[in-house]
Amino acid sequence: MERYIGKSVLKGVAVGRVFCYKKQDYHIEKTEITDIDGELNRVKEAIEAAKTQLTALYDKALTSVGEDHAMIFDIHRMMLEDDDYLEVIEQAVKDGTNAEYAVEMAQEQFAQLFTSMDDDYMKARAVDIKDISQRVIRILLGIPEDGVPTEEPVILIADDLTPSETVKMNRNKILAFVTVRGSSNSHTAILARSMNLPALVNTKMKPSDDWNGKVGVVDGFNGEFILEPEKDILDEMILRKNQWVADLEALEALKGKENVTGDGRRVDIFANIGKVNDVEAVLEADAGGIGLFRSEFLYLGRESFPTEDEQFASYKTVLEKMGGKKVVIRTLDIGADKKVDYFHLDPEENPALGYRAIRICLDRPEIFMTQLRAIYRASAYGKASIMFPMIVSVEEVKRTKEIVEQVKGELTVEGYPMGEVELGIMVETPAAALLSDKLAKEVDFFSIGTNDLTQYTLAVDRQNQKLESTCNTHHPAVLKLIEMTVKNGHKVGIWVGICGELAADTDLTETFLDMGVDELSVSPSSVLKVRKAVRDIKTN
Repeated sequence: MERYIGKSVLKGVAVGRVFCYKKQDYHIEKTEITDIDGELNRVKEAIEAAKTQLTALYDKALTSVGEDHAMIFDIHRMMLEDDDYLEVIEQAVKDGTNAEYAVEMAQEQFAQLFTSMDDDYMKARAVDIKDISQRVIRILLGIPEDGVPTEEPVILIADDLTPSETVKMNRNKILAFVTVRGSSNSHTAILARSMNLPALVNTKMKPSDDWNGKVGVVDGFNGEFILEPEKDILDEMILRKNQWVADLEALEALKGKENVTGDGRRVDIFANIGKVNDVEAVLEADAGGIGLFRSEFLYLGRESFPTEDEQFASYKTVLEKMGGKKVVIRTLDIGADKKVDYFHLDPEENPALGYRAIRICLDRPEIFMTQLRAIYRASAYGKASIMFPMIVSVEEVKRTKEIVEQVKGELTVEGYPMGEVELGIMVETPAAALLSDKLAKEVDFFSIGTNDLTQYTLAVDRQNQKLESTCNTHHPAVLKLIEMTVKNGHKVGIWVGICGELAADTDLTETFLDMGVDELSVSPSSVLKVRKAVRDIKTN
């Protein structure tokens, strides 16, 4: 029996045979070519094939884990359209280099560029550039995509897994993930949680092919992987696994139940979505509404701005499907990791702190007003609320409200019916939290975005594996800013919700209710889990 300690991604238990996953190795030699046009055509075809694969992965992730987690594949596809990246490959081929070597050169050049940057977010993009480059190279070499060559579900062991490798696995063949490297905040970890798979990352071990077929246990509660457990331990783990499965099944019985504690405190539990298709999951999960509709996904994966009518149709459909339940639409949050070529945004050394979200909208009001017109037109068909991201000042809110009034005036003159629309802001910067007493007087609600609030408060890139211990989402400073925001909101009678990943952290559910949080918005898969946590609270 061997025990290995890792970082738990999901608290669950898996028992089964082990399979050590390895990428198929390849070696590229530099060769001189004479048919330059033919080689350029090979590159073009390989990149188009890679984009097709990424689109398929996006669609698969969309149905299995939701739009938020599928976004990484849209980002990868857009990286394959980057002019600078493509120019390096093209120039190498024109200089007489074979396509495979040209792509590898571009990979190394851009990976080194990202790694050398001071910004941790940009450093993390080196992994993405390697992922997309290796995809193109494998297509050029005719290497098929790897998978799990077994019919029996397995505990998959790997050095590390990219998001694409995680999603393309047959969910029915995977019992759990265990990786040597990786971060609990990585895209792959988030995907594993969304797939409800026990998983460990950053596990101190050296996998071997000799492990294949042996019995293993993943204990997500204690962050442990056990290879060939002794009989008494195996029997105990099987009982714990069965109990975990039974607990998951018991959650289904909570559909239709109230989100109320044993001592009578109530909280709304809403869901986060990115596209119209996600509404079915929201309804299936029995969420009370949509607390975050990430509207920027309407702008991704296309070559031009969505028209007012296109946006209106999407918002209208969501509002109608929700049948009068509240739908909170976040206005455009392009920038940072969500790049769109037709926006023509300049490269930035520190995009997470740069030209994004409300800053773009206020600077380019023609884009903003088109979106607002679409939302207000759709508001006649349901209960719509609007919230504005990345607010740092009262002046930004006032300017935003002026544009809103201009839009409403135009629509009234044009004869469009409109419903009553709440206006709120996302509190995701320390500035907004510290100014929440003043900001609360300008809006109808706050929604606290804990992902960015944690990152900006602690000055930590949560994707950086080296800063895993520093990126403490339970940090007293973060919780203090949340509590301050709730108190300041309630002082003037507005409701306050949380829509970041922390909303689904059941270790903090009681803390949030003690603070007086009115709404928790989580992924559809977490709705019943949070409802149970609320109902399990007995006394104040």
